[in-house]
Amino acid sequence: MGKLFFRIGILLGAAIVPLSSAPYFDEIANVQEVLASDENKYTLKTTDVRDTFEQILGFHVTHRKMNPLIIKRACKVYLEHFDRTKMYLLASEMEKVVGFSQRRLESGVEKYLKDDLSDFMTINKVIARAISRAQEWRCEIQKKWILSAADIEESRGESYLSYANTEAQLRERIARQQMRLLMEEKRFNQMVEWSPVDREKIFALWERRLQRREVPYLEESHNPEHYLALHTLSALATSLDAHTEYFSPESARAMRTALEKQFEGVGVVLREGIDGVVIIDLVSGGPADRNDRVHIGDQIIEIDGQVIAGMTYEEVLKAMKGTGSKELRLALNTQGKNTLHRVVLEREKIMMNDERLQYDGVPVEGGQIGILTLPSFYEGGHGSSAEKDMREALIELKKQAPLKGVILDMRENSGGFLTQAVKIAGLFITKGVVVISKYGRGEIKYLRNLDGRLYFDGPLLILTSKASASATEIVAQALQDYGAALIVGDEHTYGKGTIQYQTVTTKSAKSFYKVTVGRYYTVSGRSTQIEGVKADIVVPTIFASYKIGERFLEYPLPSDQVAAAYVDPLTDIDYRSRSWFQKNYLPYLHSPQEKWQKIVPTLAQNSLERQQTDPNFSLFLKVQSKQRGKSPSFFRIDPDPPWGKEDLQLAESVNIMKDMLDLESL
Repeated sequence: MGKLFFRIGILLGAAIVPLSSAPYFDEIANVQEVLASDENKYTLKTTDVRDTFEQILGFHVTHRKMNPLIIKRACKVYLEHFDRTKMYLLASEMEKVVGFSQRRLESGVEKYLKDDLSDFMTINKVIARAISRAQEWRCEIQKKWILSAADIEESRGESYLSYANTEAQLRERIARQQMRLLMEEKRFNQMVEWSPVDREKIFALWERRLQRREVPYLEESHNPEHYLALHTLSALATSLDAHTEYFSPESARAMRTALEKQFEGVGVVLREGIDGVVIIDLVSGGPADRNDRVHIGDQIIEIDGQVIAGMTYEEVLKAMKGTGSKELRLALNTQGKNTLHRVVLEREKIMMNDERLQYDGVPVEGGQIGILTLPSFYEGGHGSSAEKDMREALIELKKQAPLKGVILDMRENSGGFLTQAVKIAGLFITKGVVVISKYGRGEIKYLRNLDGRLYFDGPLLILTSKASASATEIVAQALQDYGAALIVGDEHTYGKGTIQYQTVTTKSAKSFYKVTVGRYYTVSGRSTQIEGVKADIVVPTIFASYKIGERFLEYPLPSDQVAAAYVDPLTDIDYRSRSWFQKNYLPYLHSPQEKWQKIVPTLAQNSLERQQTDPNFSLFLKVQSKQRGKSPSFFRIDPDPPWGKEDLQLAESVNIMKDMLDLESL
């Protein structure tokens, strides 16, 4: 469940950020993803803002030069980045910033060119006053408010889509925030009741967490110039479009880990609790997981011989990373036993196997249906990649039993490396264009599958949802274009049809950002931007009723089309190489087929009847209808849903595949 929330957070927030930045959820940090900071290397100055942002503008698909529109957007985004949850600022405070005159915006461009960040410094002062006000109210509320269980339960899942109009409204929000914090800790620590001492510990814990994200906006931060530059760069980048972003080193490391599915460390996940720092999870196959003396729930007492009592959480994370030694010595206190024991762990490269391709088979007459679940399009060290894992999975499934059909489940896949998307699509077609890329100056390039080998050419279903985005949409629409697959799931996918260049995985990078450099289209010339990939057979998922997608983000790029490339024009191929392509590539292009499209009406009608007559699916649809049109901020996963724990969408996909096999035999 936590992994699903994390991926949704990446997708909907259009950023990969440390979970500690979310004030209402558990602050969980993988210690290998937190930068043990080389302060001097990553300290920003105000003069770095223009230099770095000019690099980003140099790549961007539409914005090439600073202008008043960017300044206007950036001022708004600066505030929104701080107060994403609408818990600090009043509507009037936001309006003053958003309502800058045209003259002031033009003046902002001039200031930018002179490395003058005074406008953003003024906004920062608005934030600082809001922080001071919130801290004062929290203190008063914690001392005086009598919180009943009913109050706490009433506040569950509350979210705000607009800023409070009055101080009374804002104070009420903060009071309810305190209720939620108590509820979260009570749930996590499995408390039946709590004592006044427990309540004070909980408030103290969450005050530390909240202040960790507040202090960087205050004058008393250890380096206010650095944080002003960091927040300004982040606001400027986000103002260009929905997917351009500037990252702190911590955020960049988290994103790199998510893309590569590997990191170096001992493989523990920590949480700062009311009684200390506790291990709440072990990375499967990592050093800690292999050591039978390290357990979930263990409290860390010492790191490399140093007692951590009195350390800040950041200092604990830095100590866990170490100073270059491969060896990590921990003293742990086992939960409930109050016994101290010591372990020695070796840091190493850890593959996040739980976040890689998973596969299984469902028996059918004469063989099996292969089910491949792909969480992202990853590519890391040691030759690991999504395409390699999928290729090996298809080979292994064929060894087990005749492979009659394949279901590729990408409902929670929000993208990854473009090259991996091309290679995975290439497993199901011979040769041909998979992606057409169009960049800022109009240049068009084609990404092709040149392998020619088909790893599976039978019935193929791709299971998608509104959360399926980017590289997932490339694979789904390209194989739909060629007629190699049918799309099953929500009416459409997320709708992200833009390409980003990123420096996050570049070891020599001095700053970390991703910037939108172009749009992509599949072989039909269609773009997935805004509209997404349309399902051939609608089987609603848990995301179906929510407002999820590119169209709901700020500053999305519009959609367009280019010419189809079923017959590859080779216009981007150097003339010296063109003869090879004409001889060894063009004669073997994958021909589009309509075989599966012809039976879509029958498949869709059969599926609809099953959904309407199956009591569990009917109940699922009824519950979903009540959520229709809600914002993703209201999204919750019910651990015990009324329709049961069976994966209804996957089960229905298997039924559709069985229909395909029956119709094919006829």
